Amino acid sequence: MNRSGLWALLMIPACALAANPVQHSGLAPVIDGVGEDPAWQQADWRPLSHLITGSMPAQEDFSGRFKLLWDEDHLYLQAEITDDVLFDHHPDPLIQYWNDDALEIFIDSDASGGEHQYNHSAFAYHIALDNQAVDLAEDGRPALYNDHLRSRWQRSADAPHVMVWEVAIRLFDDAYKDGRANPPLALQAGRKIGFMLAYCDNDGSPEREHFVGSADILPVEGDRNRGWLDAGVFESFVLAGSSD
Repeated sequence: MNRSGLWALLMIPACALAANPVQHSGLAPVIDGVGEDPAWQQADWRPLSHLITGSMPAQEDFSGRFKLLWDEDHLYLQAEITDDVLFDHHPDPLIQYWNDDALEIFIDSDASGGEHQYNHSAFAYHIALDNQAVDLAEDGRPALYNDHLRSRWQRSADAPHVMVWEVAIRLFDDAYKDGRANPPLALQAGRKIGFMLAYCDNDGSPEREHFVGSADILPVEGDRNRGWLDAGVFESFVLAGSSD
């Protein structure tokens, strides 16, 4: 392959590559931070293993994995997070939320990719330890989007540094505008979505020490922290039919 062909391949957005299937759930899992619903047995674990910023943590400091399911109303996430120190220095959810421990969910409801910093063609929900969800609004300021999802986590009874985090997420189309009524999408089999999960890990420093995600992001001028700007770095998923 010549140089121009290789460059063209590298520039293909992640959402344009082969899609990973997300299984349909006939019975919605309960969002209780327990993760023992039978529906989760049909979903496979996927790792959080790609460093985005900071240093790669030791496994006992942080490690994570996740599963996805869907029904007509929600995309469901179960994450299993090992974190030896839970840190939430900023009680105001709109202040330096990215520097506290947080689960970050990136969603592009039609896998179209592209810039989304100050629009809602994709969302980057930072879910804090108090289960409040923050993203940048269209005016460039952080805003709460708690009505977009239900979130709950609990510590594992068997391993105190392991938490099970469950989230039910409603999806919205590219026409979403702040300050007006925005009906959520009714999900159907065959829909492709862009998705990435990441975790902000801070053990007590002024800034997060580790930021680890599910997608292997091609750096731009050495910077892999592209998810909050460009939905093209998300992985591609497809909602599989109930009989698949």
